[in-house]
Order: sequence, then structure tokens, then C-alpha cells
Amino acid sequence: MRRIAIFLFCVFLAAPAASQAPANDIGADDRAAIRKTIEDQIAAFRRDDGPAAFAFASPSIQSQFATPEIFMNMVRNGYAPVYRPRAVAFGELLRVESTLLQLVEIVGPDGAPVLAVYEMERHGDGSWRIAGCVLYAVDRRAT
Repeated sequence: MRRIAIFLFCVFLAAPAASQAPANDIGADDRAAIRKTIEDQIAAFRRDDGPAAFAFASPSIQSQFATPEIFMNMVRNGYAPVYRPRAVAFGELLRVESTLLQLVEIVGPDGAPVLAVYEMERHGDGSWRIAGCVLYAVDRRAT
């Protein structure tokens, strides 16, 4: 919890306090759908199923990486904790201005914990896609 508090403190320093809050306006069904989107993408990474993992990315991420193969190569090389997590624990869903951020604590394959901050994007059909993910190191190792 301390690492989430540190992250939130940094977020609060970066933007006006009035523009950030727990996403209390997001209902249980959408929260579950957001969580399922992230879980399903992680499951696709574990299976090395590039097309399935790529399908959970937003159109802007898909256009940035062009193909599932390029996307998977980026994830393998830069996001090892997400690609092969030992443990995953969902935290708060936050709203920063108009952006929804899902906090996820992940223990990577090396035992190092990270805080993954997923930017979520809702589409016209009601589906949720991942518009970005930033990993923040935390100060302890898993045993």
C-alpha cells in the first residue's frame, strides 16, 4: 500500500488535485470489464498469443506497432513483468482529468515488484481497450 501511496503522491504533484479522484463514477460492470481486459491480455502474453494480446490494445497502440509480432517483441523486451508475471493484484481505478488509470501490482519473473499503471479507453461498442501501460519500480523484492 505504501508504494501506491507514493505513486499517488507523485500523481497529485503532477496535476491539480481537483482533477484527480477515485473513479467512483465507474460502475461495477465497467470495473469488471476493465479488469477482465487486462487479465485477458496478460493471459494472451503467457500463451505467446500475439494476435489476442494485440486485440486488447487501443487503435492508437495498434497503429503505433502495426503488427502483433512487433507489439509482442516490444512487450517481451520492455515489459517482462507484464509478459511473464509471477503474481498480479489489482488496485484502485483512478480518474485523472478525463483519463482512467487502473493500478495493478505485478511481481515480475525476477521477483521484482512493479506498479503497472494501465490507461484504459472505452470504445463506442462499450468495450475497454488498453491505451498504454507504464511500469514503476517499487522498493522491495518478492520472496
